[in-house]
Amino acid sequence: MMRAAVLRDGRMVYRDDVPEPTPGQGQVLVEVLACGICGSDLHFAAHGEQVLAATQAMAGTPAAETAVDLDADIFMGHEFSARVLAAGPDTDTFPAGTPVTSIPVLLAAKGIEPIVYSNTTVGGYAEKMLLSTPLLVPIPNGLDPRHAALTEPMAVGLHAVNKSGITPGDTALVLGCGPIGIAIVAALRTYGVEHIVAADYSHARRDLATAMGAHQSLDPADGSPFDTVTPKVVFEAIGVPGIIDDVLRRAPVGARLVVAGVCMQPDTVHPFFGVAKEINVQFVLAYEPAEFAASLQAIAEGRIDVAPLITGEVGLDAVGTAFDDLADPDRHCKILVTP
Repeated sequence: MMRAAVLRDGRMVYRDDVPEPTPGQGQVLVEVLACGICGSDLHFAAHGEQVLAATQAMAGTPAAETAVDLDADIFMGHEFSARVLAAGPDTDTFPAGTPVTSIPVLLAAKGIEPIVYSNTTVGGYAEKMLLSTPLLVPIPNGLDPRHAALTEPMAVGLHAVNKSGITPGDTALVLGCGPIGIAIVAALRTYGVEHIVAADYSHARRDLATAMGAHQSLDPADGSPFDTVTPKVVFEAIGVPGIIDDVLRRAPVGARLVVAGVCMQPDTVHPFFGVAKEINVQFVLAYEPAEFAASLQAIAEGRIDVAPLITGEVGLDAVGTAFDDLADPDRHCKILVTP
């Protein structure tokens, strides 16, 4: 048996009786070193039924991907670093003790199992979990595994920037300085973008955006960011109704809008503004495997310093409290779970 934190009735609870998973062919058993708490985990804890319903409503979504019983314990945790313990039968992999991370997907005999939320596939909020050998990425020697655990959210930011078509001379406006907005700022800085503006109501998060590479930060309470800056590319990392329409109204002619914020409510936009200004809108999700590896390399080489993002660290018995604490944007950005 092993320890883990699981979602039960909308709350994270501690368990010490979770069966230790057994690796199959092509899999490895790993010891979790650190796992970041993601905003999507918080959202699922509060709105799991809504998330599952929206996922199931998408045409072409395999039923297995959304087969989650909300009345049973749910495993989560997809921003992790780990250490190899043992390999499954007939499986060649890195030696035991090798620090690794991975795209949060488990390749199993029954198919692909996302490591996001599941009643059966254990995630990073546990002492041990299974990973797939073909997807393992070794953590460069000497890199703090706590920092390596932030590879996943940094890859989300890199993917958004890659999709934007931005060039160094373009002005970028990042709306929202939560973890994904901050990851976008960091990726823009590594791209060499010469004018990065970040906007957020939280003073602490504006300071964090500056520390991560923003050249200018704005408080929307003082007026629309578009009154101060004329961006070529706008990154929406807020995910609440009304933001996209406001960008279409205020952005300059020919601007590009990259939507990285996940809005779960119905939203209304006026296409006229986008049409009249010929605004290009790009929705983005997750990342490509190469972007995941590139993000880990950027962290390892010091081109992205993720240390300022880590504002707390808890054990498995305090994950529930950490979920509550993350509701205060002035207090926390990223809390790590270290089993």
